[in-house]
Amino acid sequence: MQRFRKILFAALVLGLAGAGSAGAHEVKADALTVDHPWARATAPGAPNGAVYFTLENEGAEADRLLGASGEVAERIELHEHIHEGEVMKMREVAGGVALPAKSEVAFAPGGLHVMLLGLKQPLAAGSTFPLRLRFERAGEVDVQVEVEKADAKPTPHRHH
Repeated sequence: MQRFRKILFAALVLGLAGAGSAGAHEVKADALTVDHPWARATAPGAPNGAVYFTLENEGAEADRLLGASGEVAERIELHEHIHEGEVMKMREVAGGVALPAKSEVAFAPGGLHVMLLGLKQPLAAGSTFPLRLRFERAGEVDVQVEVEKADAKPTPHRHH
């Protein structure tokens, strides 16, 4: 299975390299789909960024996104926005994000997201970077994150 994921990741990277901005893209790992991983471009010197996508679990068993890793930032954490009175705050998600069977979970601006803390360089529109997602059941899944313009809006999820 690990060899299959490496081949899939290599094919994805080569496909994106030849296509420029590939638009909506997805990576499948067993019953899970990671649909259109993307980030907004950041200004030079910006300390942080965020990654968004939709997770779809077509399987009969629940899974859980436990974390993410990569070389793009010093720390990478799962975060959510919460409302405390009239103030919106971010906090790290303890214990991961549940992905029930036959469901989908959106990581989108103003909600769940993968937080990139201590960016090693600005995220430039039109570029890509690798990110590894770690699931309780599905294991590690490598995705290629597309960096979109700073004012990018979420792409509607394509149903399968």
